[in-house]
Amino acid sequence: MTKRVVIATNNAHKLAEIRTALDFEGWEFCTLSEVEPYQEPEEDADTFAGNAYIKAKAAHEHTGLAALADDSGLVVDALGGRPGVYSARYCGVHGDDEGNNAKVLAELDGVADPERTARFACALCFIDDDGTRVDAEGFIEGRIGHGLMGDGGFGYDPMFLPDAFGWSKSLAQVTQAEKNAISHRGNARRALKDKLKNL
Repeated sequence: MTKRVVIATNNAHKLAEIRTALDFEGWEFCTLSEVEPYQEPEEDADTFAGNAYIKAKAAHEHTGLAALADDSGLVVDALGGRPGVYSARYCGVHGDDEGNNAKVLAELDGVADPERTARFACALCFIDDDGTRVDAEGFIEGRIGHGLMGDGGFGYDPMFLPDAFGWSKSLAQVTQAEKNAISHRGNARRALKDKLKNL
């Protein structure tokens, strides 16, 4: 019997990653573009986990299917945890990677390397057909560089220097395989898979 799971996104890249990570026999994944349209909810929680739940709950309630949603962003210690849940729109415009990067770098101007610690965080929320909820989180630790390095990745990747690579290169300078092995999203998906195995 096939289990259909709606991913609360229209991002084909996320769908491909999830299909690979949650390769349970009989599971079939679809995006929001493949189900009956509905008004997507406002993501107004103050945590990544809260926003992931809002999105998963709406998808589950409107489709009747099992649903999976994520929320993620950058947490900078010297900025009191900002940009946090506002990561995608930190500069005031949603999805403006250049503006978001510029704002973080400006706010960290003059901050020494040891105080530039940061992490990417990802929260996943899965709501099963029967309403059972499973949450998982993943993180990647690092520092914020003093500029942009590399032309791969997206978002804040060009200025984020992972601990795993000794702060010598940014996430925009590593291969996709290297990134997947240590990324916050990869870690969250692996944690969720382990929990779902025990359901």
